[in-house]
Amino acid sequence: MRKTAIITGGSRGIGYAIARQLGLDGCQVVIFATGSEDKYVAALNDLKKEGIPVHYVQGSLDNKADREKLVRETIKKFGRIDILVNNAGVAPKERNDLLEMTEESFDRVIGINTKGTMFLTQLVAKQMIKQTKIFKTKGHIVNVGSCSAEVSSTSRGEYCISKAAVSMITTLYADRLACEGIIVNEVRPGVIKTDMTSVVKEKYDKLFSNGTFPIARWGNPSDVANLVSIFCSEKITYTTGNYVDVDGGFHIKRL
Repeated sequence: MRKTAIITGGSRGIGYAIARQLGLDGCQVVIFATGSEDKYVAALNDLKKEGIPVHYVQGSLDNKADREKLVRETIKKFGRIDILVNNAGVAPKERNDLLEMTEESFDRVIGINTKGTMFLTQLVAKQMIKQTKIFKTKGHIVNVGSCSAEVSSTSRGEYCISKAAVSMITTLYADRLACEGIIVNEVRPGVIKTDMTSVVKEKYDKLFSNGTFPIARWGNPSDVANLVSIFCSEKITYTTGNYVDVDGGFHIKRL
C-alpha cells in the first residue's frame, strides 16, 4: 500500500523536487499551490510518466477554506494522509530595511509562512490521529524551515521572523504528537538555487567565491528533497523535534 504525501508549494523548486522524490519512494502525492493546474500540466505529466500517482489542489496556504479543501480533496482522492511536508513559503515582495518594514508585508509573510503552516499542520494532525495505523508510525510531518531562523537579514526581517516561528511550530507539534505516534522534524535549507534566490544571485555567488560556505556551491532542490525523503521514511521512528541544516556547512562557526 502506498503512503499519501501532501507537499505544499509543490509545483516548482524545492517543493517539486520533494514531490518527485517522495513519489519515487513509492508515495502517491498531492501538490498544493496557488497557480491554476493548467500552469503546471507539463510538470505534473512528468511525474505521471515516472509512475507517480499525483493530484493537484489549487489554493493559498493563508486561506482557511483552501486548507480545508486540500485535506478534503486528499481524503476523497487517496483515502488518507500519511505525510505532510510544509514547504510553501514566500519572501517579502520588496527587501526593505528593518526600520522601513511595512505591516502589510509582515502580515503577508507571517500569514503564509507561519499561520498557514501552523493551522494546516493542526488540520492534518487531527486527520492522521483518527486514521487506522497501518505503517510503523501514524504519520510524518516535515517542515521546510530556513537558515534564516537563526541568521539575521535585516533587509527581510519578516521572513526571518516567520522561519524562526516555523522552528517553534516543529518543536511544539513534535512534543504534542509524539504520544499519537506522529513524528515531526524540520529541514533548514541554506542558499538553494530557486526562483526565490535568483534575484540575489550575484550576492550569493560572491559569498561562495570568498569562502563563506565550506561547501562552495549553490544547493540544489534535490539536496533538500533527499533529506526530506529520509525524514519521511520508515527508518525514522525514534527521532522527533529535530532539524538538519542543508546549507553546505554555512552554520559552522569558524575563526
